[in-house]
Amino acid sequence: MHPAPEQERQRWLLPVILIAVVVAAAAAMVARELYATAAVDKSSAAAPILPSVNSSLPPSAQPGPRDVRATQDATGHPLYETVRQLLQTYFDAINGKNYARWKTTVTEARVKDMPEDSWRAAYRTTQDGSIVVYRIETGPVGNARILLTFVSKQDPVDAPLELPAECIRWNVIFAVTEVEGEWRIDAGPTGASPQHDRC
Repeated sequence: MHPAPEQERQRWLLPVILIAVVVAAAAAMVARELYATAAVDKSSAAAPILPSVNSSLPPSAQPGPRDVRATQDATGHPLYETVRQLLQTYFDAINGKNYARWKTTVTEARVKDMPEDSWRAAYRTTQDGSIVVYRIETGPVGNARILLTFVSKQDPVDAPLELPAECIRWNVIFAVTEVEGEWRIDAGPTGASPQHDRC
């Protein structure tokens, strides 16, 4: 006796439904995993990866690394490599007490504002480190601004009068300008009153 057509249909329909449910569940799990991975990738790309900042360094390890570092936002800027080299030379000159080298990184206005005797007095005991470029903003042709932080360690008598500290964390904006095809750090109000606090 053969089963009725309705019973025959129910016999093969149940496994097909079960297979469809299993496939749908597996697809949902895969999709959820892919979405989660994409969300992590997207969030990590949107948030800049900051270099390790010196806040956890002991006083003996301050001012931290001497090489210029940057966020993803800064490294993606077309001027980044030029800015990095400029800043590296600038800070190396201060750390090495090399006025002639420092002069190659700044405009004539900066040199006039800081003749060698004043420069040597100002940076007599200064060592800079933990230099992080956060952003580069281009303005009119041949001009840009660099938002950066760094740490200076110095004899408190050589620190700013308003903050006579051995270790200072600086938040500054450097104005840079192109002079005869070379970028230089310029004098200006953005660098004249930087934010700073004790490490």
